[in-house]
Amino acid sequence: MALAKIYSTAVKGIEAYPIEIEVDISRGHLPNIIIVGLPDAAVKESVSRIRAAFANAGYHFPGQGRLTINLAPADVKKEGPVYDLPIAVGILAATGLVSSEALRGFALAGELALDGKIRPIKGALSMAMNCSEKGLQGVIVPAANAGEAAVVSDIDVIPVSSLSETIGFLNNKIKIKPLKTDLGETFSRLSRYEVDFAEVKGQEHVKRALAVAASGSHNVLMIGPPGSGKTMLARRMPTILPLLSLQESLETTRIHSVSGLLSADTPLLATRPFRAPHHTLSEPGLVGGGTYPRPGEISLAHNGVLFLDELPEFHRNLLESLRQPLEEGAIVIGRASVSVTYPARFMLIAAMNPCGCVENCTSTLN
Repeated sequence: MALAKIYSTAVKGIEAYPIEIEVDISRGHLPNIIIVGLPDAAVKESVSRIRAAFANAGYHFPGQGRLTINLAPADVKKEGPVYDLPIAVGILAATGLVSSEALRGFALAGELALDGKIRPIKGALSMAMNCSEKGLQGVIVPAANAGEAAVVSDIDVIPVSSLSETIGFLNNKIKIKPLKTDLGETFSRLSRYEVDFAEVKGQEHVKRALAVAASGSHNVLMIGPPGSGKTMLARRMPTILPLLSLQESLETTRIHSVSGLLSADTPLLATRPFRAPHHTLSEPGLVGGGTYPRPGEISLAHNGVLFLDELPEFHRNLLESLRQPLEEGAIVIGRASVSVTYPARFMLIAAMNPCGCVENCTSTLN
């Protein structure tokens, strides 16, 4: 077999869409490797990683003929090392070492290390949700990402830790039990905060104001001298907000997943996020952006609290950029080749000192 087709996924914003990877080996040509379909540098470099992984895992990389790898649809930019695993499996399928029948029902995603191990990726939850919508049997993902992907209960999530393990599973030589997650138990276990609003003693008038703000989803500005408890109160604000619904939890988790902020121990965000960026933050860091747009702090605070301490120290353009997300609950990031919308519905809490002179403020209070 000289042609193989493998399914994978790509993420735009927090939404995933299907990618079909075609691998063709044409004999009778000078040795050459071509990757087409608008790959970025990380995708082009995958060949070097795959070649080393093959050597260390005991597989032969095709040394004769022209190797053509097509990432379809060809008019959409492909980025990141997420395609290492599907491309590697496609090369082995094109040489007849992997059954083409086994590939039809599964999508693959994963980054390869040089020793053949599989490293975690970003956006596994969105990928699993897309595979479920497309009616695939399952998804093969790095073991570190299997927990978040298993939140989607109606597909088989196959955790793999190496290229050899993946090939063994596809050739039915290794049995890997699909990972299943008790969503209710997981949600209950993770819906506990490390801090509690009840820990705050005194400050009754401030706590009353924050309780009113929480009940109506109002934004808050706290003004007081250093050490009066502004940050302490702000950190405990999420604990008196309504509990996250499952839909809110999934949406928030997807944002953190595409940002690479989820750990294997926390496959689902069941508490409201609290983000407290420093005042030296850049505008793309706050609202999102970059060559390939990524979520900013306002999106990472979606369904939670964004805390801006020392408010006057933030640049004016940063504060102006918050106006539209606060009104619409979303941020649109436009670039020449792509436009991405990220959710950004959050409660804004800001804090500042009464003036720039701490000594005068302290003496006045005394």
